[in-house]
Amino acid sequence: MKELQFLNKFFLKYKWRLLLGLLITIVARVFSLVAPKFVGNSITAVENHFAAEVVDGSIQDILLKNILIIVATALIAAFFTFLMRQTIINMSRFIEFDLKNEVFQQYQRLSLNFYKKNRTGDLMNRISEDVSQVRMYAGPALMYSIQTLTLFSCVVPLMFYTAPKVAIYTLVPLPILSFLIYKVSKAIHKRSTVVQEYLSKLSTYTQESFSGIAVIKAYGLEPQIQEDFTQLAEDSKERNMDLVKVQAWFFPMMILLIGMSNLLVIYIGGVQYANGEIELGVLAEFIIYVNMLTWPVATVGWVTSIVQRAEASQKRINEFLKVEPEIKNTTKERSTIQGDIVFDNVSFTYEDTHIKALNNISFSIENGKTLAILGKTGSGKSTILQLISRLYDPTDGQVRIDGVALNKHHLFDLRDAIGMVPQDAFLFSDTLGSNIRFGKADATDEQVIAAAKNAVIHDNITGFTKGYDTILGERGITLSGGQKQRVSIARAIIKDPKILLLDDCLSAVDTETEEEILGNLEKVAKDKTTIIVSHRISSAKNADQIIVLENGEVTQQGTHLQLINKEGYYRELYQKQLAEKDL
Repeated sequence: MKELQFLNKFFLKYKWRLLLGLLITIVARVFSLVAPKFVGNSITAVENHFAAEVVDGSIQDILLKNILIIVATALIAAFFTFLMRQTIINMSRFIEFDLKNEVFQQYQRLSLNFYKKNRTGDLMNRISEDVSQVRMYAGPALMYSIQTLTLFSCVVPLMFYTAPKVAIYTLVPLPILSFLIYKVSKAIHKRSTVVQEYLSKLSTYTQESFSGIAVIKAYGLEPQIQEDFTQLAEDSKERNMDLVKVQAWFFPMMILLIGMSNLLVIYIGGVQYANGEIELGVLAEFIIYVNMLTWPVATVGWVTSIVQRAEASQKRINEFLKVEPEIKNTTKERSTIQGDIVFDNVSFTYEDTHIKALNNISFSIENGKTLAILGKTGSGKSTILQLISRLYDPTDGQVRIDGVALNKHHLFDLRDAIGMVPQDAFLFSDTLGSNIRFGKADATDEQVIAAAKNAVIHDNITGFTKGYDTILGERGITLSGGQKQRVSIARAIIKDPKILLLDDCLSAVDTETEEEILGNLEKVAKDKTTIIVSHRISSAKNADQIIVLENGEVTQQGTHLQLINKEGYYRELYQKQLAEKDL
């Protein structure tokens, strides 16, 4: 249970609920122990009555009194059992809530490299299915463990006090039971880990299939996808069956051993009764005690299974919780960002692919100026923007904003000062208005509309039946590529950032719309540091400075007029796109 020690801090947080639940459990079990004693007394009273040995009071009075006590204590035990569930099970729900929040916060802290190495389906399974397995340990498993321990602590001494010889024979099967539980638990733990891993594989496969359903349909791959999923589900079923087969041993073993105890009680107790060593009521009392232990002992197997599965799940959760984010906030001092950016001999290599995206590049851009970056696919353009927003740290060299190295700025303030429009526009399954407002949560309707107009998307939105209240499909599937890009631009504009990063965000719009958006951006971003990554000369020509990248190195640098008068990539691209425009 080493991995489950992580939950101790939650038990400490809810210690008063736990202690109250423990106390209530003990009280409930103590009251439940009253019934066997009075059942035994009633049988003894009846036996004595027929033997004409009753000396005071009538048999009816004795039986009525005993029945009332049995009913009253049963009701009290039932009431405290209800309270027991209200305290311990509720506590487990609070722990589940806290653990899910901690996992989610960790997911948000982790760097991009983590998400390149791990699949979405696996991440989802750990925060949902694995956390649910852990909750079962913090709730039902804990509750029934306390209940079983309390019952054993009370019943076993009572049995020895009432009839020591019968008690010894009754408890003989328990050591055998303990050994069998230990052996089977090891097998359950091993199989539980494999089952959880297969659940992650199933979640990942289905999530990717749903996300890529358009591609699957376009290529007619439904039969192949169904076949692959069926095979994966079949493998998962086999692993589950391996687990269930082991779990299936528990209850039969429990019932068999409890049955043996009952037989021993009847035989040994019967012999003692025949010899006049115990009364008939004591024999009946023991049979009730043994059967009272049947469910708690039977739950030992179920609880053990829960604990083993929770251990396997918590281990998977801990693997991610122990991961340290590569990008950390190194200062508590808040930063005020103006927008002067300097790249000083910066190199960067992607850890997962070992591709060197940037090689010793240097350039600077003053606050309020516009820089355009052009280059072929894979030349390192987007990497520059990711370094500025500190999604990665440089492998070598230094990126500075306002003369301060990026890792010395407060991370939240740095990113809060940046408006980023990524190459692949990502929209949430929410209204169009909410997607724009994502850049500024408290934006008014007027500000949302103004941002949409500047991004030239307002007319498209008002053309929808519900306008800005139109709910988008997952990842914005309702919109075209160009519409998604423009909504993403509106989201960045409404944030009113000090630094505006545009990563080839006009590639899916026509030339006329591009010109209109660029004109609006020139007005909106006049006091902002703007960096435009593009493949089009039309997007770069009005920039204060233009750099051309090739294989991660700066090969050309200057203004539009300077670069079209020099031999090189920029001039060739300009002439090519000019010819296409004329054509």
